[in-house]
Amino acid sequence: MLVGYGKTFTTTKYKLDIALRMGELLTTKPLLQVQKLKQHFPVTAGLLRRQVGTIKAIDGIDFDLMTQQNLGLVGESGCGKTTLARTILRLYQPTEGKIIFEGIDMTHLKSSRLRSLRTRMQMIFQDPQDSLNPRMTVGSIIAEPLDEHTSLKGKERSGRVEELLDAVGLNPRFSNRYPHEFSGGQRQRIGIARALSLNPKFIICDEPIAALDVSIQAQVVNLLEDLQEKLALTYLFISHDLGMIRHISKRVAVMYLGKIVEVGPANELYTNAQHPYTKALLSAVPLHDPGREAKRERIILSGDVPSPANPPTGCPFRTRCPAVEPKCAISVPKMKAIGQEHRVACHCVM
Repeated sequence: MLVGYGKTFTTTKYKLDIALRMGELLTTKPLLQVQKLKQHFPVTAGLLRRQVGTIKAIDGIDFDLMTQQNLGLVGESGCGKTTLARTILRLYQPTEGKIIFEGIDMTHLKSSRLRSLRTRMQMIFQDPQDSLNPRMTVGSIIAEPLDEHTSLKGKERSGRVEELLDAVGLNPRFSNRYPHEFSGGQRQRIGIARALSLNPKFIICDEPIAALDVSIQAQVVNLLEDLQEKLALTYLFISHDLGMIRHISKRVAVMYLGKIVEVGPANELYTNAQHPYTKALLSAVPLHDPGREAKRERIILSGDVPSPANPPTGCPFRTRCPAVEPKCAISVPKMKAIGQEHRVACHCVM
């Protein structure tokens, strides 16, 4: 029996969808394929708004995501993580590349066809305070996707809202309250309930715990893990917290200046990082052992992240890399395999 956080998921349609999804776990075809994806924004100036430059927010990204798999995406602020998330959902029209979801190339789909696909993919935003309409009740917020994409009315609609509130650990009787009456952690649970309302297969979690107290973060992450197991969900989990990424994701991709520079299984990447940028990020993660923490050498990167409007030639990391070589300024390093699933883009890795 498939159950929610507190009670059974009663709606027959959603039970059937979840049962079918469980069967899809046996397939080897990726749920999501991102191929050579680019997102460039024009920079304009003057009275005629002529283009004087280009911001390369995403500059050639490739990855696959299997059903019920978690891919953790890490990187500094401004590296393009959120832009990548919004481009995958087609909130931005990609400049180049392909986004293939459930075998359908949605890169250039028209709005009518894209609308039906969007019920299968959702997003949980970073700040629940800003992502919830303060003038709407919680019940109306959660039911808004149902009103747009389904024909549920009356008791069936209110029953689905109560079911979703219960699934995320909130009292169904809270549906008539407003967002300001809840704590930060509770508001994020409301955002999760809204994302689940159409029973999606794929959810992008855009730093869903960054705005929460440390004591609440683990609760929200545990909820997401429970829901993934019960509903066969697939996550792209964006965060700057490498410790949390390791906990929730079995695969991790490291992003720098619009490019993925290293990707691999979490345990292997955390213990055998190859890219200098990945090593620098991991050196900043505190260790639980005080003795090891006192002896560990921190890798301090010099300078700031270059502007995506004027990225360096060759390797995007070369202006800050402690192991830079002359060839790094000439050509962009290609992804190379250093293990069964571990890949890195660096001239210095043989």
